[in-house]
Amino acid sequence: MQSYSFRWDVIPNNLGFLASGMEMTLFISIVTLVVATLLGLVIAIMQMSRFRLARIIALSVGEIVRNTPILVQLLWVYYVLPIVFNVRIDALAASILGLSLYSAVFISEVFRAGIQTVPVGHREAAQVLGLTPAQSFVRIVGPQAIRSVLPPLAANFVQLIKYSSLASVVSVGEVTRRGMELSSSTFRPLEIFTFIAVVYFAICWPLTHSIRIWEARLARR
Repeated sequence: MQSYSFRWDVIPNNLGFLASGMEMTLFISIVTLVVATLLGLVIAIMQMSRFRLARIIALSVGEIVRNTPILVQLLWVYYVLPIVFNVRIDALAASILGLSLYSAVFISEVFRAGIQTVPVGHREAAQVLGLTPAQSFVRIVGPQAIRSVLPPLAANFVQLIKYSSLASVVSVGEVTRRGMELSSSTFRPLEIFTFIAVVYFAICWPLTHSIRIWEARLARR
């Protein structure tokens, strides 16, 4: 380490290349959050469904996803899914699908907890008024649950930003992959991956801190 000569100029000289990877990281994170939120809501509704088959499917998917590594799931979607279903799927789509399914299982628990915070009497009142389950959810349950659900959803977005780095294993050009490519051509892993770690921290720490403040304010209300 004493003989190592730092070359931090490798960062500004390749900033555009790394920035394009960061754009891909944010794109994956945002798209995955949208897909995972919708899928998580579906899983949560299935878990609380009166239909036994729907509950079994939702619970089985949750147990499988929670008890297998996310990296293995990502590789399974990219390599195995095309073989099993005879479909063609590119690396970006596989990454979004794999990350979405993984996140959806945890987001479903957020939704389920949020829905269960709504007083039972409110749901019973909706039934007395003759509202269908869908109308009851949209008009009564959903608006009340959303306030307690938003902070955990924001926390999941922070997690997705970090999990997006796993897309590098299937050659998606996000910032970690860009760092790997740049490191192999410049032989400057220390400077490059230190910079990438700082970028992740600069994005995730303010978001995490803001979420904590948000949750504290909601708890005081």
